[in-house]
Amino acid sequence: MTLSKGIFAALVALTLIMSGCGGANPAPTSTIAKVQEKGELILGTSGNMTPMTRQLENGDVVGLDIDLATVMAAALKVKLTIKVMPLDQLATAVQDGTVDVVLSNYTMTPERNTKVAFVGPYLTSGKCLVTKMPDLANAKKDELAEKQNKLVVIEGSTSEAFAKALMKKATIIPAKSQDTAVEMVRNGKADAMLTDFPICQSTVINNPDDNFVSIFSRLTYEPIGIAVNGNDAHFINWTQNFLDRMEKTGYLAALGQKWMSIPAQ
Repeated sequence: MTLSKGIFAALVALTLIMSGCGGANPAPTSTIAKVQEKGELILGTSGNMTPMTRQLENGDVVGLDIDLATVMAAALKVKLTIKVMPLDQLATAVQDGTVDVVLSNYTMTPERNTKVAFVGPYLTSGKCLVTKMPDLANAKKDELAEKQNKLVVIEGSTSEAFAKALMKKATIIPAKSQDTAVEMVRNGKADAMLTDFPICQSTVINNPDDNFVSIFSRLTYEPIGIAVNGNDAHFINWTQNFLDRMEKTGYLAALGQKWMSIPAQ
């Protein structure tokens, strides 16, 4: 009994499908497999939030987040490749695979969490002001809501969203970079910079001649985490275990002392 040509062709096609198309190895689907196959972990970061992530004039990127990502790549036995991009593009970059991971003083907000999975937090931050006006630095959140101040924020940050939502009477000025925002406070074009706790502290410490003041009251709760693709349970699990190890071995605390002169929290 012989098979008809149609049935035979169907069986051949099925065999090829089940064998991986003639024996070719299937493309890796997990993030870890892809990273190890290409030999690099691609990091997405904004590069404009000292001391967490900062791009230097020569193109190098440094900061607490960069050091942590470097160890992450080493643990995977691959090199670290850094892509600097605007904050509001980072979640999409993780979703579409442009980057493998985001470390960028990245607050674990509910909105972002609808697009990416978060591991952490590895640092607890909050909003504060950098200003030359002590009364403004001491203002409470409800007092700030009633003040007609000029506040500069980093464009696309949670600080911008916070200011627009709660400080209706203030003039909100988005800035492309932290340096631009600091300069606006320095020359009086803005009354204060609204930003995250590590950035407030870094700005005061690194500009001792500007008479900046900042009360680290943490106007909000800002959990800072590592963003990864939410469809890859293995990589989420690996990243959580990696972060747990960094905390338990004291490496996170050491990074906090190196970059902020305080223990990481």
